[in-house]
Amino acid sequence: MFDMMKMMGKMKEVQARMKEAQDNLVNVQAQGESGAGMVKATMNGKKQLVSIDVDPSLLKTDDKIILQDLIVAAVNKANEEAEILAKEEIRKSTEGLLPNIPGLDLSSMMG
Repeated sequence: MFDMMKMMGKMKEVQARMKEAQDNLVNVQAQGESGAGMVKATMNGKKQLVSIDVDPSLLKTDDKIILQDLIVAAVNKANEEAEILAKEEIRKSTEGLLPNIPGLDLSSMMG
């Protein structure tokens, strides 16, 4: 039989764990590279750009457009990886709290 009070208690626990997981996303780091590793971008799980590393040989070139394109590509790759890692972190934090309900995606609660 379905116990509504028990379910409400679980939801409060899920909310607390979600908040904790969201707070910890600042410590999750993802890196994206472009130009065969000549440009590297690092983002945290909150999708904040943490750092950009540009190979010094690219700074000697006069082709500003190529450098800009490589930076954009690296940042986009880091963003994609950060999103994957953030979802995994949230999933791990809430694992076992709720029954496996098809279609229930808690990642939308990430903010």
